[in-house]
Amino acid sequence: MMPILESAVASGIPLQLGGLLSRPLGQALAVIIAIAVVIIVGRIALKIAWRLVTIAAVVVGALLVLSFFGISVL
Repeated sequence: MMPILESAVASGIPLQLGGLLSRPLGQALAVIIAIAVVIIVGRIALKIAWRLVTIAAVVVGALLVLSFFGISVL
């Protein structure tokens, strides 16, 4: 083994996340990261939802205007 790696292993540096998540600050970090992921996914979903709502409003508005002039599309 290389001397740097031997000293890292000997000093007890955790090589797995299990050691980091067993502490309160590690758990807090995991929760914050999970919230960030939910927010990012939510922003993407809302971006798509707003586009769908806008398209639906334009289509329904156009059908309403056409119905005012006596043109029945449906």
